[in-house]
Amino acid sequence: MENFISIFLNSVFVGNILLAYFLGMCSFVAISKNMDTAIGLGFAVVFVLSITAPINWLIYYYLLAPGALAWAGFPDIDLSFLKFITFIAVIAGIVQAVEMVIDRFSPVLYNALGVFLPLITVNCAILGTSLFMVERSYTFGESLVFGIGSGTGWLLAIVSMSAIRIKLRYANVPEGLEGFGITMIVTGLMAMGFMLFSGITL
Repeated sequence: MENFISIFLNSVFVGNILLAYFLGMCSFVAISKNMDTAIGLGFAVVFVLSITAPINWLIYYYLLAPGALAWAGFPDIDLSFLKFITFIAVIAGIVQAVEMVIDRFSPVLYNALGVFLPLITVNCAILGTSLFMVERSYTFGESLVFGIGSGTGWLLAIVSMSAIRIKLRYANVPEGLEGFGITMIVTGLMAMGFMLFSGITL
């Protein structure tokens, strides 16, 4: 249990997929201008990561990994080179399902997210989570926790940035730093703040 808690807290704070590895920055910068859309996209990312990480784990370790096809009588086959295209295909399918659900139950949020909702498919944070899962040799349970934690960390980061950008509208930002410049500076400061949790031990 402590291992799961450690993985979750690390993926939310210290190893935040966005603030530690700067994955998923494009939609983070674009969508964080509005709080409602930031929350909506954040929960969509949590949902997608919570599903794709364990599904990709099953696909990798039962179909693609070296020796994974031993159950089918092919112990020497190694299909791990297909993990990129396979992971992306799974992510695309899940994102398409999420897009249809949001369009059906929340047309306002669907219109507000616009092109960035289908772009979750190519959000490097989603693919990065599955690749980290393989690289770190997580178990199925650890992959599930890691996916949920990574999504939660991304949600926390984009909502925090959205709240800060609302305050920045009334701030006296130095000339030349308005817009993208101050956003990048704040992102760096947020990353440093999240790194302060590295001293926590279980």
